Amino acid sequence: MALEELQGVIERCQGLPETEFKDEDHSIFQSAACQCLEEGHAAKLLEITQDEKNKDFVICMGWNLVGPIVSCALRDKQETEHRENCLKILDHVVKVSNPKELLVGLLEQIEEAFGNNISKTILLLLQPLQTVLLKMKHKKAYSVGLSLATIQSQLSQLPVPFTNEQCKQDVYELCKCCTAVTSFIKPFVDEVSQMTESKKNPSYNELKEELLKFCMKSLEYPLLTAQLHPLIEENEDNSLRTFAAEILAFLLAIGESLPVLMIHQLLQSRRKLREIDPLKEDVKYPTDSLASLAYLLFVQHISIDQFPAVYSPGYFLLFNMEYIAALISRTEESILSKGLELCEHCLLIIEDNNLSHKYLEIKNILSVPQDLVKVMTLCPIEHLRKSSLKIFQQYIDKFDPEGKYKLFRCLLKTSHHAGVQGYIIQNIKNQIDLALKPGNKNVWFSGSQLIPLLHSVLSLPEGAETDLLQNTDRIMASLNLLRYLVIRDNEWENQTGIWTDLFWIESFLKPLRTGLNMSKAHYEAEIRAKRENRKIKDVSDRETRSSLTVGGKKLPKMTTAMQLEVLQSAIYTFDVMESIQARIEELIEPKMKSRAEDKNAASEVF
Repeated sequence: MALEELQGVIERCQGLPETEFKDEDHSIFQSAACQCLEEGHAAKLLEITQDEKNKDFVICMGWNLVGPIVSCALRDKQETEHRENCLKILDHVVKVSNPKELLVGLLEQIEEAFGNNISKTILLLLQPLQTVLLKMKHKKAYSVGLSLATIQSQLSQLPVPFTNEQCKQDVYELCKCCTAVTSFIKPFVDEVSQMTESKKNPSYNELKEELLKFCMKSLEYPLLTAQLHPLIEENEDNSLRTFAAEILAFLLAIGESLPVLMIHQLLQSRRKLREIDPLKEDVKYPTDSLASLAYLLFVQHISIDQFPAVYSPGYFLLFNMEYIAALISRTEESILSKGLELCEHCLLIIEDNNLSHKYLEIKNILSVPQDLVKVMTLCPIEHLRKSSLKIFQQYIDKFDPEGKYKLFRCLLKTSHHAGVQGYIIQNIKNQIDLALKPGNKNVWFSGSQLIPLLHSVLSLPEGAETDLLQNTDRIMASLNLLRYLVIRDNEWENQTGIWTDLFWIESFLKPLRTGLNMSKAHYEAEIRAKRENRKIKDVSDRETRSSLTVGGKKLPKMTTAMQLEVLQSAIYTFDVMESIQARIEELIEPKMKSRAEDKNAASEVF
């Protein structure tokens, strides 16, 4: 019945111009062809379409076969011969039918695919789509751009494999699709590379623009999140890494300069002075795409031989800061880890103590260490926290003494995490120790310049009311630094300037002493109350869990015994602080008394 309907509509339309075809003719032809395929008559349908006397009809109506053929070819448990005949019909239709109508039909099938059929549909139709596009003479660039945008939009729904094992399994066939897409786009890249750029050849710029959009989007997806390290096993390729290499090769082939792309962000301020729309430029060269490109070049060394090795290490760090900042401000593990790797690579080529303090005046040079602090303190992934701490220290080490000094002051003001503040104070102590060694003296970590930094260190955020447990790391680091100074720097040398005015030190120690007394009294009272409650309750109630707040943080529910252990640990912390403070006071008290007596004697004279 379906074959008869098919033959009937073909015979009725033979010899008629396309304008005289009725809407019902299209509908009957499509439904009849679909029925033929479902009934297993693909061989007969192939014979009909290849019949020379039906050629004019197929040219006009062939695009209606795309949907039924795709549906048939994607079905599971399809007989090999039947599927092959379906594909032969599609190939014949692509060769003879109207390219414009075929383009719409093919893109419609790609766009409507969902789930597991996304990759299967793309892999099935890329070759026919390429053939259609190569046949087009008008609006070719637009058609190529529309096709690439449709393909990328569909591929973006597929998850990107993160591990090497996932890449090898390629469950969603994203890797296979990326490989196929590079073959699909290559003829158009070759076409642009062979064209001459000129005002008389607008098709060059139009096609280049579409290919550039594709490359930039590919750098963001899937390459920004993809695992791109080479596979360990021999003779195995990482297909996404290969795809990345192809994208960079395409950029070079269409006339893009890798150095110009990398310094794009630095040139933005200059663009505003020229007749170029900055917003349009940002859309053309998205920061995330350029950050992905920087990672490919400088960490994975893909196409690095095409990048000139003429930039100084400082300038190299400078033009990568925007990309590092963009990557480490993200929360996805795959992207964040790329940012950390790129940052570390840029720092490794700079000698310690060699980065000028003037770099701190440039955008992102200060924001990056602040972002590293956020990773160190907030990231739930342990290896990334450890990596960021390592890079944070490398970052500090690269600056000259003045740069370190200014960086420390800034970080102490902007960081509100006691552990980070304690870490910075330990770094300050190390720099002071280095400055006090023979031949190493510098004006930033000794003498009058050091005093304002010490004032920032030797202070309590809220005076005697400061939560000492919550700020334990900072307070312990400050006390250890102060103890080091009064022991290491002799009064008659006074290299650090600390002995010039001891009374400001007392303004730190006095509220700390008050705070320690208050805190110890509070926690000792808590311990007594817990012990009393424990005696009153029955044995069965002793293990009843309740919550406890220590250092401003509500702890998980725990037994009375566990709570007593926590409270006792707090008391031990206060004892350690008190012990260090007592040693400092023991060292400076005689000097303070002596200076107080001298001051009183002087006032009596006058």
